[in-house]
Amino acid sequence: MSTYLFPFLLTLFAGLSTGIGGLIAFHKKAASKKFLAFALGLSAGVMIYVSFIEIFPKAFNSLEEIYGTKLGYLFTTVGFFAGVFLIALIDKFVPKAENPHELDGRNIFDKDHEQQHLLRMGIFSALAIAIHNFPEGLATFIAALESPAIGISIAVAIAIHNVPEGIAVAVPIYHATNSKKKAFGFALWSGLAEPLGAIIGFFLLYTFLGPSLFGFVFASVAGIMVYISLDELLPTAEKYGEHHIAIYGLILGMMIMAASLLIFV
Repeated sequence: MSTYLFPFLLTLFAGLSTGIGGLIAFHKKAASKKFLAFALGLSAGVMIYVSFIEIFPKAFNSLEEIYGTKLGYLFTTVGFFAGVFLIALIDKFVPKAENPHELDGRNIFDKDHEQQHLLRMGIFSALAIAIHNFPEGLATFIAALESPAIGISIAVAIAIHNVPEGIAVAVPIYHATNSKKKAFGFALWSGLAEPLGAIIGFFLLYTFLGPSLFGFVFASVAGIMVYISLDELLPTAEKYGEHHIAIYGLILGMMIMAASLLIFV
């Protein structure tokens, strides 16, 4: 049981960070565009680096032992793009107008919207984030199960990018209802999909989770992380109008990830 407790707690930590965003939403000055752009870039840098440098090779090593070099690499590649297509499919079925990753970050504090529209946008944003967070939870859990160091890195990266998602949920609901309790509650609830995704996803796979499937799932985790970074984190950072700050965050995130992996070599 202790083997699974630490990965679950990491996933829970990453998910609950949407609640931090919910709290920041009540103090708009704290949510500066420069800080958010830098944080999103940092998160993307961590996830892209760890996906290609650590997760993909580990998945390949696992599958190579079973199927040999050629087939092992083929299955690793298929697993990687299966993760990409999975998260892309989820993204496609979220209505674009309510998808928090399609929202213009410069408009989330606009007070001119009608209350009903704001409430609807906030609720749909919470639902959309919950849908996106489900596979992220499984990804964090599986990564931490294989390597606590990688799990911590991914959990921190996801936690960082969950903060502005919590803001995107809480701001419209708060302005629509004037209720901090409701705004914070929806922001927190949207993040709880991550530990839920870890529990449901893992127990569905538990019976079949041998070295072969584990390698395939691990490769899919890399695909999910890369897609999230390229489709969500970097474009959202760009929408805050701080291109170079986002890039500086991206590079620093890669450097931090590289340093942390060197420590555990």
